[in-house]
Amino acid sequence: MLLSGMAELERIPGTGNEGRVTKKDILAYVSDRQNGVPMPQSQSVQQQPEPALQMQSQPQVAQQQQQAPVQATQQAAPAAINGNVEIIEMDRMRKMIAKHMVDSKNISAHVTSFAECDVTNLVLWREKIKREFEKREGEKITFTPLFIEGIIKCIKRYPLLNSSVDGDRIIVKKDINISMAAALPNGNLIVPVIKNADQLNLTGLTKQVNNLANAARTGKLKPDDTSEGTFTLTNVGTFGSIMGTPIINQPQVAIMAVGAIKKRPVVVETEQGDSIAIRHMMYLSMSYDHRIIDGALGATFLTAVANELEHFHSEREF
Repeated sequence: MLLSGMAELERIPGTGNEGRVTKKDILAYVSDRQNGVPMPQSQSVQQQPEPALQMQSQPQVAQQQQQAPVQATQQAAPAAINGNVEIIEMDRMRKMIAKHMVDSKNISAHVTSFAECDVTNLVLWREKIKREFEKREGEKITFTPLFIEGIIKCIKRYPLLNSSVDGDRIIVKKDINISMAAALPNGNLIVPVIKNADQLNLTGLTKQVNNLANAARTGKLKPDDTSEGTFTLTNVGTFGSIMGTPIINQPQVAIMAVGAIKKRPVVVETEQGDSIAIRHMMYLSMSYDHRIIDGALGATFLTAVANELEHFHSEREF
């Protein structure tokens, strides 16, 4: 047989539908081969240079693919460090904190609002009752439970601040579990949670704050002590900062920071007119998830908390 295989069959020009090779084409090809007639170039033969082009392009693609992992490896490789430096390897907790913070920025659209707050009544009340409180309850009362008390009152009026986002769903939490950021002696951060904080009075809040803070400092927190938080308070004023822009503690949608309390001369409105007085002033800041909390709600909630603290009843019992 004159046909040498599939390669030779593919060279036969087809005159059938869509270029198919017919019986007539094969007989004509055999006759031409017997008579020494050169075979005409078919469309498939004319297009043979294309595979050659593909063969040239494939090594380039392969080369690019080989270069990509090399580049990624080069980016991941530690940078060269020169000079008089100290290298500190992150411990496991610091790595987890770093990842949690970066993930939060990638997940939530962060917006931060600020408010100024006159906490003179609150400061003077605490100063007046703190010794009696410690004598009766066996606990020192700090500003933290007083801040938490004000936050809880406002969450009840604006429950969307006590929620989380699940895809396209907003999950509003009925339990108010207040997370309180605490710095550990080694510099790491941990956030214990006061469960059902809205069901506690000021004394109960004080005891919970102190117990969790002590457990954090002594490394005695249990896994359950840091779970199920719905809103976070962080006190940046503890270290002297007057304000901060905290990162949302996922999956929560808001976190409030309280700054250092400073005495400042401010204008005070009275029935007799305006006057200048020395007041205890503090800045509040709150970062919130703009996916579900707009600026109007965020600012309204923040202002509500400031008003709660400013109008603290200085004659209240504890």
